[in-house]
Amino acid sequence: MEITAAQVKALRDATGAGMMDCRNALREAGGDLDKATQLLREAGKAGVEKRAGRSATQGVVDAYLHTPDPNLPPKLGVLVELDCETDFVAATDEFQRLAHEIALHIAVADPTYIRREDVPDHVVEKEREIYASQAEGKPDHVVERIVEGKLKDYYKQVVLLDQPYIRDDKRTIQDLIDTYAAKVREKLVLRRFARFRVGEGA
Repeated sequence: MEITAAQVKALRDATGAGMMDCRNALREAGGDLDKATQLLREAGKAGVEKRAGRSATQGVVDAYLHTPDPNLPPKLGVLVELDCETDFVAATDEFQRLAHEIALHIAVADPTYIRREDVPDHVVEKEREIYASQAEGKPDHVVERIVEGKLKDYYKQVVLLDQPYIRDDKRTIQDLIDTYAAKVREKLVLRRFARFRVGEGA
């Protein structure tokens, strides 16, 4: 089914979700605006862009310490700062659990960056060159598709918000945050993290 620009605009105006999210939801809903709106709400996408310009100056710092052997001290630790708009939300158990889940995920998944924009340009270009050389000999449009696909997989490995959530690999960490943001109707920002393992860098 062909989705028109007018349908996408109507859904964006109604939900504040991104253009591609609206288009995908309309396709899944067969063009039904109400059903598409419901799909976006369930996915935590509704209202994301409307919240984008607001400031998140409250929040929590959470620590996760990994102790595989209870008889030994922790060998791995993570600090994460998750921010929101109000201290009311920051004080809730659910928000603090979300921050702790993200810290736990970081301990397991070992991301390097928070978002794609944090990956240095020279690193992205180097990855592109490697993928392009691997696809050498194929038509240019095929090479570009292969490079973009492999770059997306690379982001899933090193970018926290792109990583599949360790408890549900059908959702990313960004999905996890968006879902909770939609629930509390506040902007959430994963500000920073640090991961420490005993002996690393020694």
